[in-house]
Amino acid sequence: MWDDAKQLNAIAVTLSLIAIAFLTWAFVGFVTRLSAFEFRDVVVTTPLARTSGAHLESVIRSELTGTFFSMDLDRARDALARVPWVRSVALRRQWPRRLEIEVDEHAPFARWNDNALVDTKGDVFVASYAGELPLFRGPDGQASLMTARYREWAALLSPLALHVTGLDLSARGGWQIHAAGDEGPLTLDIGRDDVAGRLARFVAIYGKTIRLLAHNGTHIDRVDLRYRNGFAARMPNFREKPARKVS
Repeated sequence: MWDDAKQLNAIAVTLSLIAIAFLTWAFVGFVTRLSAFEFRDVVVTTPLARTSGAHLESVIRSELTGTFFSMDLDRARDALARVPWVRSVALRRQWPRRLEIEVDEHAPFARWNDNALVDTKGDVFVASYAGELPLFRGPDGQASLMTARYREWAALLSPLALHVTGLDLSARGGWQIHAAGDEGPLTLDIGRDDVAGRLARFVAIYGKTIRLLAHNGTHIDRVDLRYRNGFAARMPNFREKPARKVS
């Protein structure tokens, strides 16, 4: 091989190309990390309703490293998305040294199992919120379904002057609605079968039953709709009279 000039030339050319490629890669890596390309302006382009600006700035200073060319945008997005109330983040690099951050925030819709929140899109997130919200209790992964059902049933019960304050969904798929109205709090046990039909029957007979009883001084606090042709109602503090002894 050492006597073959063509092979020697081919090896030399190959080694030269490898060396040039390596030097080019090293040079590009060096240039892209120069301080001249570090971001000078980092701007949040959207107004923040609930996200802490100070917390966001702290993450920007500690987590967003690199230059215009070398910043890992996926890593930066993940770091910013961990800030409470941040739903998603879009990053845009503007030549030569500007980074724009667009923040999409969660909008609180309900409480989730006492330790989290649900936003208007049905996503669960963790943040502190002191406002009044309906309470959803259900299995993991069902927040989106419960958000949709809440909207549907809140609209259905609104003409009855009933405000839905919470929903419960059991592991077996049984539903329970908690509501409040002029007559006081009311819980509806719907079950998992024929939910739409049971609620429709309740709406149709509400005025002639629950509301009429309330006007006559009898408050109903729970209604069980899991019957084929009717429902069962419970009155709080109701006690049956003891049977009279027959002598």
